[in-house]
Formats: sequence, structure tokens, C-alpha cells
Amino acid sequence: MRVAVCQLNAREDRTHNLAVARDLLDRAATAGATLAVLPEYVDYLGPGAGMPEPEPVDGEFATFFAAAARDLGMWVHAGSFHEAGPDADHTFNTSLIFNPAGELVEIYRKIHLYDVEIPGRVSYQESRSVAPGDRTVIADIDGVPTGLSICYDLRFPELYRRLAIDGAKVLVVPAAFMMHTGRDHWEVLLRARAIENQCYVVAAGQIGDHDPHRTCYGRSMIIDPWGTVLAQAPDTVGITVADLDLARLDQLRTDLPSLANRRL
Repeated sequence: MRVAVCQLNAREDRTHNLAVARDLLDRAATAGATLAVLPEYVDYLGPGAGMPEPEPVDGEFATFFAAAARDLGMWVHAGSFHEAGPDADHTFNTSLIFNPAGELVEIYRKIHLYDVEIPGRVSYQESRSVAPGDRTVIADIDGVPTGLSICYDLRFPELYRRLAIDGAKVLVVPAAFMMHTGRDHWEVLLRARAIENQCYVVAAGQIGDHDPHRTCYGRSMIIDPWGTVLAQAPDTVGITVADLDLARLDQLRTDLPSLANRRL
């Protein structure tokens, strides 16, 4: 199974962001990817005042990526977007998965919300405007059970262990990881989730500056179940591709049966 992580610098121009996303999907298809993964908030990452109106899961955002999946004959993980939420003050941070026919096959709403206060560095309360999801999700992507998550979920290993216990072999992490935490924690956490759950990890990140005065770390990467980084994006907009060897995953789980040996 060949996968591509698409790294971009989404800002306040939604039309431009979507055009770049489509170009990256085109490049992923040309590279032979079965699945392409986009980052968190792929269509808009900018000031709250300019945020597009939240949409249902069958709105313009979904229509755009459904058409891309259908045109390219490829599985598309559309990163995430602001889905219309439970009330007027809250959206959901939502991932949509489309099959090569352009059909929406799975929906995941981010469970863990980024409420962080680091004096002098970051002040962000995602829960002020985003409602949490309430279910874990495994998508069947081309026959491969794939556990879904978004960005800050990465810091909660119990989510990924549940996905692994429920059968996931691939874990997907679209993100907009901040620079100050990303440079120390991003790769460490991704590799830990791969090793402890004996899964491939496919992580697509935002890169570069965006208003208001924030910078995303990038370094999108694909990691094997041994914790080896198979591919890592350079610090620019683009795609990175790697092949997932599911037979190797099964062999690793046989040789070192840590999932089978767990007692809790």
C-alpha cells in the first residue's frame, strides 16, 4: 500500500488553499499513491474572524474532495475542516475519508481539544469554539484497518491503544503542530505511537507561518511499526511517499508480540 502525506501552508485564502491541496493530490496520484493524507484545517488556517461558515459533511468542502478522489481514482483523507457543530458557538474539527469512487466512507471528529496556556509562547483554547467528538473510528481503507486521529490526539496514547486493540494496522495523524512543541515532541510522539501499537503511522502536517502570529512545524512523516522513519518531508510545501508493507507488520507482531502480551 503506497501512501502520500501532503504538506501545505494553509492560510486565510480558502480558494488558494484548496487549489494547492488539489495540486498535491494530483502529485500523489502521479506518484502511485493508494491513499493521500492532507493536514488538519486544510482549507483555512487563519484569524477566527475570517473563518468560512461551518459546513455539514455533505457541503462544499466534502464535494471538492469527493470530486478529487473520484477524478484521481485514489483514497483521500481530507485532513480536517470546521464542520457545523452542536450549537451556534461550536464547530467540530472533522476528518472525512473518500474512496476512489468519491464516496464518503468515514467521518472522525477530533476528541481531544488543544486547551493550552504557556506564558509568553502560546495561549489557545480550542474548546471555546470547537466541540469534542465522542467516538473512536477505524476506517477500512483499501482493505486496511486505519485508525483516525487529529493533531492534539497524539498526546493521548490510550486513544491509539484502543484503535490498535480494535484492529488498526495504520494510524493517521493530520495536524497543525506548533513550532515550539513540534521541534521537541512531534517525531518522538509519532514514533512512540508506532512502536507501542505496532502500527504504521502516517502524519501530515501544516508547515510555516499563518495568522495570527503562529508557525506550524511541518516535518510530515511516515513511520513503520518498528519506529523507523520511512519518509520525512523537507521544510516546504509538497508530498512525501512511502510503501507500507503489511506482511512486515504482521511478522513484527509475531516476532515481538507486545500487543498480545498486554495485561491491561
